[in-house]
This record gives sequence, structure tokens and C-alpha cells, in this order.
Amino acid sequence: MRASTVVLSFLVAVCAHAAVCVGQAPSSADSDTFTVPKLFRSTSPVAVTITANFKQVRNDRGENAPYHAATITYTDSGGKPVIVPLRVKTHGIWRLKHCEFPPLRLSFSDKTTKHTLFHGLGRPKFVNTCRDQDRYEQLVLQEYQLYRIYQLLTPQSHHARLLRVTYADSATGKVDATRYGFLFEDPDQLATRLGGQLVRIKGAGPEDIDHRAGALVYAFQYLIGNTDFSFNGLHNGELVQRADGSPVIPIAYDFDFSGAVNAPYATVDPKLSIRSVRERLFRGYCAFEDEYEGAFSAVRARKNAIMALYTDEVGRLLDQRTAKDALTYFAEFFEDTGTYDSVKRNVLGSCVKSR
Repeated sequence: MRASTVVLSFLVAVCAHAAVCVGQAPSSADSDTFTVPKLFRSTSPVAVTITANFKQVRNDRGENAPYHAATITYTDSGGKPVIVPLRVKTHGIWRLKHCEFPPLRLSFSDKTTKHTLFHGLGRPKFVNTCRDQDRYEQLVLQEYQLYRIYQLLTPQSHHARLLRVTYADSATGKVDATRYGFLFEDPDQLATRLGGQLVRIKGAGPEDIDHRAGALVYAFQYLIGNTDFSFNGLHNGELVQRADGSPVIPIAYDFDFSGAVNAPYATVDPKLSIRSVRERLFRGYCAFEDEYEGAFSAVRARKNAIMALYTDEVGRLLDQRTAKDALTYFAEFFEDTGTYDSVKRNVLGSCVKSR
């Protein structure tokens, strides 16, 4: 038995008796009655204003940045402004060093958000523009589209919602910028929704991961041309251990280094055989071979729905050239994976063998 299997099996046993993974393990009743927060029950963009001392926030560059008091304001259905208190902090590594707007983590309290659009969110992740430029705003919209595609394929993925954000500095009273950004589901809440809890132990191998769920995630990552992830190393990937002790569910996130986004700053791991993020390289485990036919078939079955995302209310926010480029990129995927024989011929040759 692999070391990772021993560790994860031990964790499952311990979690059945104590809250050592991420809080108390939810019961089946908890998952059955879990309510998706109101914010994630619609896809229409929401206009908000986040007010904070952004000069102070931008100065936080360490790994243990403190939270700062802030508010987020929106207009309710009756036209009345609603002011919601929250806390914000910086996080991440790359974007902190390279971006004009630092990446932010938001924290909401259930006590102060009752009866508002932001109730029940916990600590959702916030993806905001790197710079106050149209080009970078388009990158945010492109990445948001990939979360929407992921949700089309499986509920075992993060809910997300687009925001039109005005950044107001509380110290100066001035508006810094108004740009699109999006929130995606608190990882702990996602785990609860799936009837489990997050596993924060590295080293998971193919024998630890649910093969069907894993095959679909790897097919999705190939669709969007993403190689910047590792479930084994918990890099841009999360693992959910369900209460019944079954194999863990892999959840992907953070897609700005994907070929579908094609960000100007995106690079490829030099250890890989590709030289551009636009080149697709399959990074799924060979051990999931029995599930790949169903996984790629499931993606093909959603082809029209995926393409339609680029012509709806949100898709039309992309400029025409960007939308056309994304559709062309996806069309190449569907052409190369039209049958399972073509999947085996064009995709699976680079599958990752078990260590």
C-alpha cells in the first residue's frame, strides 16, 4: 500500500471521531439540508462597491497578512442601497508581486449579513483584475467562463458569481477603479455541500482518488488547456473526503494559466514537453483509463451548452475577438476528441503513470 493511501486512510478513521480535517465532519443530514448561498443562485452580474483602506491593504505583502475592516454595498430589488460589513486581506504569491490590484480574500459574518445577498458565504475566494486595464479585465471574464463550464459538467465544482466592482478608498474617499471580478465558493462550504470535508494532506495518488470524478476533472483540464495544477501536491486543486470514507473527490480551481485564458504572464512548467499554454497536454492518471471514455463523452454531450455560454448575457461581456478565440480553441478540442478512438490516439498517450 502506498504511503499516501496509509495517510489518507488514517485520516478518514480519525476524522470519524474528531474534527482534525477542516472543522467537524458533516453528517449526511448536514449535506442533505445544505442550502446554496443566495449569491450563487443566479448568474447575472451584480454591481457592488467595496470600500476599504486600499493603500493600507496593498502594503500587506507577507504570508500572514491581517484582515482589514471593509464594506460591500449593493442595490436591492427595491432600489435601496444595502451596506454589508466584511473583512478583506491579501493572499497568494505571484499576483501579490506583479499586480497593481492585490488578490483579496473576503470574510463575511453570518451575524451581520442576515437577509442580504452575501449571507452564508463564509470566506469565498475573490478573483479581481490584476491591473486597471481592459486587457486584464478580459482575462478575469475569460477565467470566470471556465468556472461556468466546470459547473455545466459537474456539481463537484465551485459555484461562482460575477461582480461589477467599484473600489472605493475609505481613507481618501476616492474611487480607484470599476472593474469586473468574481467570487467563488468557500472551499469548506463546497466540501460540506458534497457531504464531506477538505483533506489538507499532500501525496494523494490514483488509488486515493475517485476514478470517475478524477477522469472528468482531467478531461475538463484538457478541454481548457490547463497543466498548472496538482492534486497530489494540492496546487490549484482540493480534495474532499466524504463522510462514508469513499475515495476523495478532486476539485480544480484557478485557471488563469490555462490555454483558454492565454494570459500574457502565463508560463509552462519547463519539465513538461510543451512550450506554450496554448498547447494541450493531458495530465490525467493512466490508472483511470476505464473512466475516460465516459468522461470525454460527458464533455462532448455539453458542447452546445459550453459554446452557448459565449453568447449569453455574461458571454457578451467578452470582446468579439476574445470570444471567437475561445470558441476556436474549444472547437479544436471537440475535433480531436470526437470519438473514443481519437481520444486514445490524440490525448491519452501522455497520461501519467502511477509512481
